[in-house]
Amino acid sequence: MALRLSATHILDPEEDSDPENREEHSDASSSEEEDEDLTWDDWVSDSLSKRPCKSLFENKTFDTVPEALAYDENAHGFSLEIITTRLRLDLYKRIRLINWIRKEHPSPSAVANLDGSESFFAADEYLKPSLEDDPLLQIEPDDWSDSDEEVEQAKVGEPKDLAAAQRQIKALQRNLQQAKQDLAYYRQFVGERLNLAGLADELQKGEGPSGSKVAAPQRDDDSHYFQSYAENDIHSVMINDKVRTASYAKYILSNPEVFRDAVVLDVGCGTGILSLFAAKAGAKRVFAIDASDIAEKAETIIKANELENVITVIRGKVEDIELPEGYDKVDIIVSEWMGYALLYESMLDSVLHARNRFLKEGGIMAPSQTQMMFALCEGSELFKERIGFWNDVYGFDLSAMGTHVYDDAVVDVVGPPTVVSRPVVVKDLLLREITHKQLDFSSPFKLISTAERRIKVHSFVLYFDTFFTNTGGPILDDTSVHIIQAGDPMLAEVWPLGGRPYQARRMSSAGPLTGRPKVTSFSTGPTSMPTHWKQTVFFLREPITVSDGTIVEGTFKCKKSEDNSRELDVEIHFSVREPEAEVAPGEVVVQLYKVR
Repeated sequence: MALRLSATHILDPEEDSDPENREEHSDASSSEEEDEDLTWDDWVSDSLSKRPCKSLFENKTFDTVPEALAYDENAHGFSLEIITTRLRLDLYKRIRLINWIRKEHPSPSAVANLDGSESFFAADEYLKPSLEDDPLLQIEPDDWSDSDEEVEQAKVGEPKDLAAAQRQIKALQRNLQQAKQDLAYYRQFVGERLNLAGLADELQKGEGPSGSKVAAPQRDDDSHYFQSYAENDIHSVMINDKVRTASYAKYILSNPEVFRDAVVLDVGCGTGILSLFAAKAGAKRVFAIDASDIAEKAETIIKANELENVITVIRGKVEDIELPEGYDKVDIIVSEWMGYALLYESMLDSVLHARNRFLKEGGIMAPSQTQMMFALCEGSELFKERIGFWNDVYGFDLSAMGTHVYDDAVVDVVGPPTVVSRPVVVKDLLLREITHKQLDFSSPFKLISTAERRIKVHSFVLYFDTFFTNTGGPILDDTSVHIIQAGDPMLAEVWPLGGRPYQARRMSSAGPLTGRPKVTSFSTGPTSMPTHWKQTVFFLREPITVSDGTIVEGTFKCKKSEDNSRELDVEIHFSVREPEAEVAPGEVVVQLYKVR
């Protein structure tokens, strides 16, 4: 039975007998008639909508949910109600969307362009509130929308007063915005279908309607991939990654003998920041290539810095483009191609294609070498955050929500104390020699626990180290990666005050070792200042118990996913044994993961 509330339920009985209060009592009785259909759910919903609510895109808080949503709609052209309706989001997907926006801070245009297939709509991490006590997570879409009566008022007759006129204008604006978005979505949908249908027969012949050669339509993973790099936010994150950007800048600006008068190819140039560094280091010509819309902004940026006589932006995939006349080969290929777990996104395939087509013999790849590092990770806190908390949610067992977390690698930052083994290299990529086929690989590993006491290990952790050499050749075996911490002097060296040229630190009195390449490097591991790549964590379905010297050995397998070539399928086969055990290792455990 629904609980019904009205004003008379809380009136003092003595007030009813007071003649002076009869008029007030009469008003209360009228209120009772008006509110006779107000249920407990209605009351709760109304109270939630009137709680303070933060904007989805700015650090502004409003008195009510409708005010916050109206601000986002007016200031950013974004309607949560419209996108919820357009994508047909259920309760859980709407919650994930809200938490994703609050956690990842995408631009309003990026959110408006979502198509519902994005991976975060199925990720349990976005069911956890990004903002404590967020009222948007606790009410249904209908709770902040205008009533049907108000919408109907927008359709018929002239408004009777100012309030009615304002309601009518608001309803019409909302309907117009919905119509515009629906039309844009429909045009895109029809355009894609018509293009595919019209080209189907011609593609079989390899020719277009006019006899010209027609390239195969982009795969969905390609088109979505390039579209994602058209937004400002992703480039802001990458450039603000000081470990990443400062390392590239240091390598380029501290090796003028490498870049002076060189012809440079920047693959996946983005904003063109690496091209700008190369031009500043003395490059004769720089060709900046990008297949996404960011290429247009890169061209504007280059002109703003008056370097268009050195840097030429080429819009297109590196597999399809041609260099300007007179340039068949380049001296250096520079690219920031690394993804989560190093190989996610498969951009390295394009870089290797560029190497095979355009790099002259003896040319330099920058970076020249990368190494995938693998270690044991205690990871209990991350396990509680991602999986364990589902076991008891307000007294209920929701553990079923955490089961599929074991199937996907988790990208997050783990602290140095959680790594309980020395890392080992599971893949060493020398960029001037590696082939496409070698990017699908199987590698044995042997991890020896460094835990000081008997503990449970909940995961493996993967990260990568990156090396630049002035020769493009491999690093020597005893080379250690540079671990960058906050306050590292690298920043002062790369961006000196007053525009003075780069001055390298003085070498030690012993001087450089003969035959050693000059190396710039950085790590994305737990001991480094965190990067936007973070680390990649593989949770174990059953934690393993280790102590000092426990051996975990097995095989790490990695290949491109058949469903999406930019994602990775990972298999980890492992067994555990104590160091004193002379018998064969224990049972082999196999777990499969997606990196996406």
